[in-house]
Amino acid sequence: MKYRTLGRTGIRVSPYCLGAMMFGAMGNPDHDDSIRIIHRALDAGINFVDTADAYSLGESEEIVGKALKGRRDNIVLASKAHLPMSDDPNHRGNSRRWIITAVENSLRRLETDHLDLYQIHRPDPTADVEETLSALSDLIHSGKVRAIGTSSFPASEIVEAQWVAERRGHERFRTEQPPYSIINRSIEREVLPVCQRYGMGTLVWSPLGQGLLTGRFRKGKQSDGHRFSLMPHHFDVERKLDVVEQLIPLAEEAGLPMTHLAMAFAIAHPGVTSAIIGPRTMEQLDDLLASADVTLDDEILDRIDEIAPPGTDSGPNEVTYAPPAVTTVSLRRRPVAERSAA
Repeated sequence: MKYRTLGRTGIRVSPYCLGAMMFGAMGNPDHDDSIRIIHRALDAGINFVDTADAYSLGESEEIVGKALKGRRDNIVLASKAHLPMSDDPNHRGNSRRWIITAVENSLRRLETDHLDLYQIHRPDPTADVEETLSALSDLIHSGKVRAIGTSSFPASEIVEAQWVAERRGHERFRTEQPPYSIINRSIEREVLPVCQRYGMGTLVWSPLGQGLLTGRFRKGKQSDGHRFSLMPHHFDVERKLDVVEQLIPLAEEAGLPMTHLAMAFAIAHPGVTSAIIGPRTMEQLDDLLASADVTLDDEILDRIDEIAPPGTDSGPNEVTYAPPAVTTVSLRRRPVAERSAA
């Protein structure tokens, strides 16, 4: 594989990052099989592995830790914290109290003494970003973390964090992990340009559009067992499948499986460092690995732009972060008394 530099960290990573969300109860509960999948990916040249404490409540990290025994020094290992790990209200979020605890738990499960990249899984409106950066800076200075990053942060919060780090003398976020695919391109408007401006690496997740870009799910024919068919009103699947139906003949004309077209698109953007693949089976991994050397020419990329315009989402991107300004009714509606007085 042709390795790329992760932002300005100087760390060289593969254009595919092995995502470990599907290892454990959330996907493949067979630890031995999951370890074989991880080893196959590493043998193919992938040197970047991304997991999180919340994936199967730590089980994913345990599987990755077992798989990397004897190979840890050759792997860029990333994990994340923020999502709830229990019913305790303080076992989550971006506070110093939780971050320090969470990283120790992750290191224990991963059976390592440091993380090459430690990411904040989502923004936390209740925690001052200075509090978060201060804790993460201490982890870097202690040697437990080499670099820090964010996941699914809006462009404005990425910029704010960069300014706070500079003004307060903290370590700064070096990476961002946003969702990105042919059917979810909104990060091209601000997130990717902001990351490029600040020299941040990006590892994009869900390059297969939550499975819709595999070509297995067609308009009016998607499997009843597929998660989107259970809640089409929530994910607005029909609008996304309209795009998929136009992409399928384009992929056929190019002589490519849909998965290869989607993966090659994701890593073609100059602001993208790595695309995260999340195989649950060896068959899925082998298919994705076969796309590693695929390059799309300008004609194909132009036609994709016509089908799914740059900077747009083909329907709401429900799987990413929604800020309180959108989700909290009281923040987007004046009190009744004020409205009636106007």
